[in-house]
Amino acid sequence: MLTELKVKNVALIREAEISFGKGLNILTGETGAGKSILIDSIQLALGARADKGLIRESADHAYVELTFKVDDEMIDAKLRQLEILPEDRQVILSRRLEASRNTCRINGEVVSGKLLRQASALLIDIHGQQEHTTLLQEKRHLEILDRSAGSKLEKQKEKIAELYGTYRELSEKLEEAKSRQGQKERDMDLCRYELGEIEEADLRAGEDDELETEFKRLSNASKIAESLEIAKDALDGFSGESALSLVGTALGSLKDAQRFDDTLGDLSGQLLQTEDMLREIARELMHRTEGMSFDEERMAQVSARLDVINRLKTKYGNSIEEILSYGEEKRKLLEELEDFDAYLAELENRLAKVGAELDEYCNKAHDIREKQAKIFSKDITKALSDLGFAHVEFETRVTQDAQYLGPDGNDHACFFVCLNAGEKLRPLSDVASGGELSRIMLAIKSVMADKDEIPTLIFDEIDAGISGQTAWKVSEKMAVIGRAHQLLCITHLPQIAAMADQHFMIEKNAGKNETRTQIKVLDREGMVGEVARLLGSDEITKTALGNAEELKAKADEVKALAGK
Repeated sequence: MLTELKVKNVALIREAEISFGKGLNILTGETGAGKSILIDSIQLALGARADKGLIRESADHAYVELTFKVDDEMIDAKLRQLEILPEDRQVILSRRLEASRNTCRINGEVVSGKLLRQASALLIDIHGQQEHTTLLQEKRHLEILDRSAGSKLEKQKEKIAELYGTYRELSEKLEEAKSRQGQKERDMDLCRYELGEIEEADLRAGEDDELETEFKRLSNASKIAESLEIAKDALDGFSGESALSLVGTALGSLKDAQRFDDTLGDLSGQLLQTEDMLREIARELMHRTEGMSFDEERMAQVSARLDVINRLKTKYGNSIEEILSYGEEKRKLLEELEDFDAYLAELENRLAKVGAELDEYCNKAHDIREKQAKIFSKDITKALSDLGFAHVEFETRVTQDAQYLGPDGNDHACFFVCLNAGEKLRPLSDVASGGELSRIMLAIKSVMADKDEIPTLIFDEIDAGISGQTAWKVSEKMAVIGRAHQLLCITHLPQIAAMADQHFMIEKNAGKNETRTQIKVLDREGMVGEVARLLGSDEITKTALGNAEELKAKADEVKALAGK
């Protein structure tokens, strides 16, 4: 549930905070007061495209923050799958928009716009004129039907998605294999050549590093020998300044002093150990110097071996490991090509088996959808009748065809409707107007209220194209939806506004230097006054207030019945 909205420097809004409640939250105001700005602000926080024009004049940034309370365990689990951890059952989505950048955050941590949209899709759903028109897209009809089926289809759809993925993979492999069939001999020759070249080299992992080290040592043998000789002479040369000579002098002097001071024994012992260590190092240096010579034959061998390895690297991989892996792939491919007919037959056999199993689950899903289509159509027909369609018939037709095969199966759903007596059922896209689409969408929402997991729904001017008794029917349906969801609704109709559990008045105030949009929470008396204004009275008279009070009382009765 959306508990709080904070807006700062968005269009005409300098700063505003709104605390929403359960049930139906109504927003009203004069045309141009800024109702659409609130929807734009919410959409911005939900990850919509950032429009720099939303930043208020003279401000350097715009900021929107939405606070949600997460009570549903399933939504909580899905958020955690996105690595979003509700804190005290709260999730805070925010967006800061500047001229050169925009920053998205969830619970204070910077996130990508994609993750913001994924999270918001679990928490809130906005329905405006654009959403209504998506009903004209037949690809949405199957999605709506499946959602109405709830858990009935879950197992079948999961299995279909799994099998379809395998089916696609095998199909691509088979297609690729068939395309290779005509050039099989050429591919086999190439595999044999490449594999033979790799096997002939008899590579060993890590060999290149060892050879590079040896090549470096052999190439610099004279320099190494010269450096070792200098180091040996410094330790044990003929010069009286060598390290061992100086240590020997120091040791003799220390022993002379030890005759008069026994405490110097430890230092003498340490110096003696140092002398032994230096002698050992000097002997090792001499040994290495004597063994250090330029081996022209070995140098040629190492150089030739490195040439072989580097040539293979340019052709088959950047390392010996990659070359060996490439060779293994070629070995497997050669085995397939040498027994190509069997490989092709195996692929075809596997594809047929997966295809048969996929067909089986598609048929099961189709049977469930056909049964659900009848139930769904009956419920929608009743809901549309309740919304003021005197002669209405709604039908969901499900067609099964291989051309529709995908991760959801091979079904295509289409909504057909008849809105007037004596007319034939026709596809929804050929019949409905904007106002009728609004009511059809509301009918679908009311039927699916108990199945829709998203806790908060926003209806942006769902009252388009309706009035009078139909408007009252729409408000009754919204009361029904409000039992299972939190609703935010922008409206111009008194019948819908009267149904409010919480009512917010949006006003535009023109000052000397700027115009501001402000939001005011209405109490019961304020609600009645705003309903009176929406009833069209130029002056809020006692009669207008009486009519508004009567409408409000009638709405209370409807909500009381809806809550039972």
